[in-house]
Amino acid sequence: MADWGQVLVAVVLFVLLSPGLLFQLPGSHDCVEFCNFRTSGVAIMVHALIYFALACLFMIAIKLHIYLD
Repeated sequence: MADWGQVLVAVVLFVLLSPGLLFQLPGSHDCVEFCNFRTSGVAIMVHALIYFALACLFMIAIKLHIYLD
């Protein structure tokens, strides 16, 4: 049995937290901008820290496991 929970969490978080795709924090003109498809170095760092925190939460603290046969 393979544990696909960590892979699924990583892929979903990567898609949802790509800077500029759904939202960008901090934005170019506002604190939060939605669907602007642009990014900056600061936004990449903020999204990377959010990604790391959520990945740790789901993989280590909650211990999410999905087994596929």
